[in-house]
Amino acid sequence: MAGKSLPSRYGRGILLYVAVMLQTACSSPRQSADELAASGGLTPQTIVGGTFTLAAYTRLQQPQGTITFYIEGDGFAWINKTAPSPDPTPRQALGLALAAKDDSANVVYLARPCQFIPLNKNPVCNVSYWTDKRFAEEIIDSMNQAISNYVQQMSAPGINMVGYSGGGNVAALIAARRTDVRSLRTVAGNLDHYAVNQYHQVSAMPESENAVDIAQHIASIPQIHFSGSEDSIVPTWIARRFVSLEGGNCSQVHMVEGMEHTSAWNEIWPTLLAIPLPCAP
Repeated sequence: MAGKSLPSRYGRGILLYVAVMLQTACSSPRQSADELAASGGLTPQTIVGGTFTLAAYTRLQQPQGTITFYIEGDGFAWINKTAPSPDPTPRQALGLALAAKDDSANVVYLARPCQFIPLNKNPVCNVSYWTDKRFAEEIIDSMNQAISNYVQQMSAPGINMVGYSGGGNVAALIAARRTDVRSLRTVAGNLDHYAVNQYHQVSAMPESENAVDIAQHIASIPQIHFSGSEDSIVPTWIARRFVSLEGGNCSQVHMVEGMEHTSAWNEIWPTLLAIPLPCAP
């Protein structure tokens, strides 16, 4: 025998309850980022860098103090190997999660161009800037200009650079453009996108700059490149090859057992951050 149907007003009540619960459970990437940043005392901002408006989260408490800059990864750049995403905003902003765990007085997190900012407020954005041209000269110059703006604002005598995944490539390329970089740290850093793309059998990005090409130029900067032993996206040999090409003794690879590319690096970040840099003054 068929069961009795529920009264329509009761059914509508259930549907409304489910809708509210889904809305609560599925917060937007921007809302999630705001909450994550707030947990580390970081305040949301936007900053113009070159032709792009960038999303930032900052904690700036010490004028004339060193600033540590965190550069986000590539975000949600691709739906799959052949279909680019319509919006590169990261679903899990691991670069921001690292910044939120840094208790330094001056911390600035920079999202990559076209992340978190509505595309209608960044009309220069198009899909090429989070696919083939994600490391293009204008991208690197934009982020470098944003960094210079903060340095000028705080009269900072020097900066530290931290980059997650593709943000490691950006951080290294920015370091090569500057004379005030005191240290460079990368986490699961894509320091040779040509080799990584070849490894995954996807197309190269000839319009993007590649950190491996400037390795020797930044060899004197104290740096550590953290890599997970289980990282199948950017294998550890990428970082080892980069350090080998740099030469000298100011750069080292620190492999972390059990960590994958998207593991919760933020949970161990304070410990990793405390590891002494090679050849640091």
